[in-house]
Amino acid sequence: MAADVNTYMGIGTTVTAALIYFTPAVIAWIRRHPNRVSIFLLNLMLGWTFIGWLVALIWSASAIRRRSMDEP
Repeated sequence: MAADVNTYMGIGTTVTAALIYFTPAVIAWIRRHPNRVSIFLLNLMLGWTFIGWLVALIWSASAIRRRSMDEP
């Protein structure tokens, strides 16, 4: 049984949509954001709303403060 072209198109579309949907979580993981799990959960639960996705994207791109060795 050979797979139909539509099957490959459907798989490709699903993978592309998932990558776009989880873009904020991927950015947070790549940047090693300290709140990356929270960003992922926000993206997972509220990412379907544009506002939830946008908040997760902004949060994942926000500045990360690293503590220096001198700070307690």
